[in-house]
Amino acid sequence: MKICISFTSSTLILAFLITIQAVKSQDLIHSTCQTSSKTDPNINYNFCTSSLQAAPASRCAALSGLGMISIRLVRYNVTDTRCYIKQLLKTKRWDPYVRQCLNDCFDLYSDAIPTVKLAMRYYNSKRFDDANIQISSIMDAATTCEDGFGEKEGVVSPLTKRNKDTFQLSAVALSVMRIIQAGSSA
Repeated sequence: MKICISFTSSTLILAFLITIQAVKSQDLIHSTCQTSSKTDPNINYNFCTSSLQAAPASRCAALSGLGMISIRLVRYNVTDTRCYIKQLLKTKRWDPYVRQCLNDCFDLYSDAIPTVKLAMRYYNSKRFDDANIQISSIMDAATTCEDGFGEKEGVVSPLTKRNKDTFQLSAVALSVMRIIQAGSSA
């Protein structure tokens, strides 16, 4: 009987500790996103929190872990957007101008994949300025993609939401890196 009580007590303590860690992680996500959205007009608080919370590893991540998670989210987004563009080009007949814009965007997102991988390596090496340059170029790619559609009157981009998400996920990654750098220089 004593063994069962001991086992049950240990199980409750473990569950309690896991719950505390989960609450701390959620607090970290909320405080990070709050800081990010206050200091960067490109970051929406709700988008930031929902994006970071969607990553399973975020539940137990420290700030440096959130940095890597945010870069991984950029990577997943870029890879998925490239795939989406490829499908658009295969499955629908497009006006020649729109088709050219989609091809340009496909090239931009194709180039962004090795760029984000390089950013991950720089981040892991704590070369935050170099990682920043790589992530910033991904933001530029998303903007360039979207702007291409706007160069001809009446053309609507089929990638607006994806480009905005890429831009904002990149902004979150940059913001988390800035917070980390500020903390390490303090």
